[in-house]
Amino acid sequence: MSLGDAPLAGYGGQLAAGLVLTIEVSLSSYAVGSVFGLLGAAAKLSRSRTLHLCAGLYTTLVRALPELLLVLLAFYVIADRIEQFGVVVNPFVVAVVALGFIQGAYITEVLRGAVLAIPRGQREAAQALNLYPLTYLRRIVAPQALRHALGGLGNIWLNATKDASLISVLGIFADVLKVSSLAAAATKRYVFFYGVAGACFLAITLVSMALLERLRRDLSRAYLT
Repeated sequence: MSLGDAPLAGYGGQLAAGLVLTIEVSLSSYAVGSVFGLLGAAAKLSRSRTLHLCAGLYTTLVRALPELLLVLLAFYVIADRIEQFGVVVNPFVVAVVALGFIQGAYITEVLRGAVLAIPRGQREAAQALNLYPLTYLRRIVAPQALRHALGGLGNIWLNATKDASLISVLGIFADVLKVSSLAAAATKRYVFFYGVAGACFLAITLVSMALLERLRRDLSRAYLT
């Protein structure tokens, strides 16, 4: 039985499954984006001109092009070329990597700004104490950079939860927005089902904001102590 033929009472489970898929895509793409962001920030902060230029090109192109265009290119150009070599491409992986690639450009700039916000005198003090570079990064840079970056990273996460709905246009994912759209078209109850979709995203946002505020307070308390 197709989604459009299901009775109204049968949409609850499909909406719940769609919500779970949306959260899975959001979490996975944000994790991938964090990796891209760390690499991009490291490249922009490095002394290598080549790495700096590559990272600059990456962030500029991603922020200049529409996100939907990048997702469509990933599915219908890059993934299609890969499959021509006989490699089976998982659509979920393509979606996660594409969205993560987009989010990574913004995370790059957030992390770069957070590191630059740390006073240079602390690096000089670390050198005077003969701290190993990894020790300096782990004990001095990372805690302060996370505190400076938390606001920006939180905003990117909230955008990631909404960007996950971009996969609905591909027609192969039954995320919460796609299920709501099909249910609304089948029952003509557009206000109700689109309202349910909006309520789902609002719930994700409210929970996320509460968790981010809790994390912000914990980091502030640790920093003050």
